[in-house]
Amino acid sequence: MNWANLVSQMFNGLVLGALLALISSGLTIIYGTLGVLNLAHGAMFMLGGYAGYVAYTYTDSFILAVIAGSLFVMVVGVVMERVVIRHFYSRPDEDQLLVTFGLSIVFVELVRFAFGSLSLSVPAPKIFAGITSLGFMYYPTYRLALVGIVAVALLILFVVLYRTRLGLIVRAGIEDSVMVDSLGINVYRVFMVVFGIGAMAAGFAGIVNAPVVSLTPQMGEAILVQTFVVVVIGGVGSFPGAILGGLIAGEIISITSMINPSYSYIMLFAAMTLVLMVRPHGLLGARNRA
Repeated sequence: MNWANLVSQMFNGLVLGALLALISSGLTIIYGTLGVLNLAHGAMFMLGGYAGYVAYTYTDSFILAVIAGSLFVMVVGVVMERVVIRHFYSRPDEDQLLVTFGLSIVFVELVRFAFGSLSLSVPAPKIFAGITSLGFMYYPTYRLALVGIVAVALLILFVVLYRTRLGLIVRAGIEDSVMVDSLGINVYRVFMVVFGIGAMAAGFAGIVNAPVVSLTPQMGEAILVQTFVVVVIGGVGSFPGAILGGLIAGEIISITSMINPSYSYIMLFAAMTLVLMVRPHGLLGARNRA
């Protein structure tokens, strides 16, 4: 076995896992609070990348691209919640799935119309360009930095969820949304903010990942499947579960790809099946959700 290659793949898994954790945290917050399975979440990831690409084209600043991409997707999420999703809270789950799936198709086709189907790229910031020596191997500097960037983003989300009044309301809503409503809190305003935060997390992930993977209109499809698996493994509605599930999924995909890339998804779904057999609510998921 080539140990250097194995360690390199483990680092790749850490990068992918951190990214999946960030995207999944937005998805699990939305579902845990609103009860909406958002099939447009992968499209939010894609939109963040393209919005950041446009901002970078005009400003030549990666930081401004990240800010613009994140804020644009947050606005899209808020508008999407207020105009469409709000009317589907009391509708059957299949209606929610259909409308969010339809929205994802609309977003993808709009991007394809505006930018074409050819892949685009955003260069890494100059400070993180090149490779870094880890003593036993060389590794792309930006990939190392991406782990830190995503970790900071997850820390900010943790603070918002566990150290603020909004976070208290969100977590209470995950446990019992009826109770929150009975306390006189404007639940629909909270829902709007939560949907915006969840979308922004996906958009942020889309632009910070742009220097690693080229932008294409269909890039959100694969990441959406992986994200749902992460949410199931970690536990629906669990923020720590999204982080744990993301790291597990990232390592499974990366290490399996080193052996045989065609088996990476098989192993990922096998791991999900095993978790569901042992813990039907996920590794860190709650047993019941009101």
